[in-house]
Amino acid sequence: MPSVNIWKRARDGWPHWWSAVLDRLNPAATPTAATPEPGAPGMAGPSASAADTHLGLARDSLRALLADEAVPAAVRERLAEDYSALSLLLERLEHGHLHIAVFGRVSVGKSALLNALLGEQRFATSPLHGETTAASSARWAADPELPGVQRLEDGGVFLIDTPGIDEVGGEARERLAREVAGGADLILFVCEGDLTATELNALRELAAEGTRPIVLALNKTDRYTRAERALLLEALETRSRGLVRPEHIVPCAAAPAERTVIRVDAGGREHESRERPAPDIEDLRETLWDILAAEGKTVAALNAGLFAGRFCERLAREVVELRRSLAETVIRRYCLAKGLGVALNPVPLADLAAVFADVAMIVHLGRVYGLPVSHTEAGALLRTLIAQLALLMGSSYLASLASSALKGATFGLSTIVTAGAQGAVAWYGTYVVGLAAQRYFAQGRSWGEGGPKRVVREILASLDRDSLLAEARADILARLQGDPR
Repeated sequence: MPSVNIWKRARDGWPHWWSAVLDRLNPAATPTAATPEPGAPGMAGPSASAADTHLGLARDSLRALLADEAVPAAVRERLAEDYSALSLLLERLEHGHLHIAVFGRVSVGKSALLNALLGEQRFATSPLHGETTAASSARWAADPELPGVQRLEDGGVFLIDTPGIDEVGGEARERLAREVAGGADLILFVCEGDLTATELNALRELAAEGTRPIVLALNKTDRYTRAERALLLEALETRSRGLVRPEHIVPCAAAPAERTVIRVDAGGREHESRERPAPDIEDLRETLWDILAAEGKTVAALNAGLFAGRFCERLAREVVELRRSLAETVIRRYCLAKGLGVALNPVPLADLAAVFADVAMIVHLGRVYGLPVSHTEAGALLRTLIAQLALLMGSSYLASLASSALKGATFGLSTIVTAGAQGAVAWYGTYVVGLAAQRYFAQGRSWGEGGPKRVVREILASLDRDSLLAEARADILARLQGDPR
């Protein structure tokens, strides 16, 4: 994929090239994909070749974003963390990594559940409230006996533990958990009973994008009778309707409580002991692998696309802000040069010649926005603006000419004062022209609905004319009197 021109993207709004990529990544657009059921996140899996195509598109697009040389260095610096995240995401796709993030309230057994899936103690567990304080991960080996696992690449599946939500003073941990879950390919949402209001709100947020599958695991089912468990599962299905597929609501018991076991030996003697049953997680294990085999690659590619789309939006905003800042600097420099030129020129009619400085300013603004114009085009644009200013600011121009005549007929301090006033009017006029030209270039060399008259009117209405004139006059007088500020 060719390098993306960020300057053009910022000008045109949403990146059309990326929209095309997202359309191609959408499994619903491919003949081999099934239509997802209404209200349910996740999609039925496309063919293996279609999934590989999705991943290839995502990888190419991320490489193009990272390699785009049109991005200004200042913007790259301000988005350093985003670029780092983009690089890590590309690395994940290139190695075929899939991430499952566990999410839920503190002390519902998230870490214990991951340990049970792994078959070893890799994640810290503790009876203390909120043991997990940072995200951690471990590779989950594929079970070759499960159907469809051979469709996954050898890159590996990673289980990611996150801090719990709904903890007093744990806002930073909760934010981290949401960020990690937002970058995962599959969410394992763990609860230990009926959903609380906090859990339900979190589940809605995670399902809002509608791209990554969510598995709702009812943990600690060993605490309930068979009838109680059935009622809980029914309640969870009702509360999560439209957020989680019914078949993705799975009961489990990561660390069943110890229970008393009585054994009778050959001599008829009873022996009592306390034993912990094996974890009950086989249904959950099969559900997770089935989803990964059917949807893993496509979901990974689509999530990468959404992440890159959000990155493009942030990038465009930063470029727009950088241009706005540069344009403001350019406009004010030309305003001061124009104001000083008019103030220092004792010939009234010669003041009119200073208007050609505005042409140079418009040419400069075009370069800032990556839309170069010739001096002839800039002159035509300036004539359009002057015509609108003459209609909307007729009295200002009459005052300007009167002040110019007064300046030519006076000397000494009065000359400096009237020259400063005349220069301030010129400064103000150039400022309005500059803002209007900036709007024109920012909109892709378009005046938009209503034409230039509406643009100039809106700019005039938004400015505090008296304070700007006072600012301009003070700056000009300071320069005339030798102050280098």
